[in-house]
Amino acid sequence: MAITRLTDIITVFDSKWTYGDVKFGYDGEVNQDHDTQYPLMLVNPPESVMPVVYDGREEYSFEINFYNLYSQAAQSVVTLQKRWDNLQDLSNEWLDMVLKNYQDVTVEAYLNDESIEIERIKDTQNDKLVQIKLVFTMSAFTKCFRPVSNYPSDFADLVVWLRADSGVTFDIPTKRVSAWADKSGQGSDVEMIFTANQPLRYGYGGINDKAYIEFDGTNDGLLSSNNLPIKNDFTIFEVSEIQNDNGSVFYYQNGNSSISFGTILGGQLQVEVIDEGSKVIATKTDINIKGKPHIGVLKKNNKRIDLDYYDSSNSSTTTNNNSGFDNTQDFDKSTFKVGTEGAASNFLSGELNELIIFNRSLSDAEIADIKGYLNLKYKIY
Repeated sequence: MAITRLTDIITVFDSKWTYGDVKFGYDGEVNQDHDTQYPLMLVNPPESVMPVVYDGREEYSFEINFYNLYSQAAQSVVTLQKRWDNLQDLSNEWLDMVLKNYQDVTVEAYLNDESIEIERIKDTQNDKLVQIKLVFTMSAFTKCFRPVSNYPSDFADLVVWLRADSGVTFDIPTKRVSAWADKSGQGSDVEMIFTANQPLRYGYGGINDKAYIEFDGTNDGLLSSNNLPIKNDFTIFEVSEIQNDNGSVFYYQNGNSSISFGTILGGQLQVEVIDEGSKVIATKTDINIKGKPHIGVLKKNNKRIDLDYYDSSNSSTTTNNNSGFDNTQDFDKSTFKVGTEGAASNFLSGELNELIIFNRSLSDAEIADIKGYLNLKYKIY
């Protein structure tokens, strides 16, 4: 593994300090609630630079503060120097354990030479404390700045790309969403003009603390401004956390033909495609997916559909086909819906983060690349 975010480094720092409490924050926040278990390690939010951006290397300048109690009574049995020495021993042991974690050549992080500084402080913060301040620079390899990532827009025939972190028109006080702009460039925007039926948009707190659109399961839904721009074959990706049975993520219908993607009774994720002659291709997961942040992928190829499903502990691929299905059927004759199948029917309860649709059956390699993009972003599995 390589270092990808500051969170990865802080997680290692936290796990290697086993002697007392750990806090990620600022000096003034030490023991504000007077419930700290000492010794305390405080990791200050670091400054960083990227000296060689095309190598993806980021230099974090860390200030780590270690605290222990040193009351007036303690001075009769232990010297100040000894208390500092013991605290420094713990900090040295901690740093050794951190560096050992990064000995594996597949993990790219190391301590910069001649970068460690130590300062000793007494009677600090909200308690009578002794403090060791450890300052050092650590190089870690984060995202490379060469354009090597794969995004949905890198692949041909992208026709719908709704992402909760971009293009959402909503009322700030109420969070109600009136429009959600398509980022595919095909104008596949969705909207809801009736305030009572508008879902809510949150800028954080969703899957992996990302932005999300929240549907209430009662009457929320969004309708596309234009017809669904897909023909015979297609691929649909969704990232969501569904809380209910019969919760619709995506729905299209024209006459007898339809495409549906959502949960059914029992909480299984099901995809269903029906032609104008009511010939059905359908498949579903074998587990209840309610309450599980996940990636779902529907691929239709000729008279066959595949459903790929991934959450933090489960993955599955289910397949079905129907030789009688009319594959001359196009699905561009009507609008599509997000979060509902229509009036008073199968409303989604839960959060929707991303919906991506391609007007063709993607290859396995292309699907893997887009799943990789989604998993890197949402940390599903």
